[in-house]
Amino acid sequence: MKRTYQASKTRRARTHGFLVRMKSRGGRAIINARRAKGRKRLAV
Repeated sequence: MKRTYQASKTRRARTHGFLVRMKSRGGRAIINARRAKGRKRLAV
């Protein structure tokens, strides 16, 4: 049986990427929270 997750860099970036996060207020909140926590990677 084929595995359900077929990795795609484009789709990953379009749904969880930095630019998408910055578009909405909630997304910016996520980025800021990750900055405050000191994350090495803020988004995919």
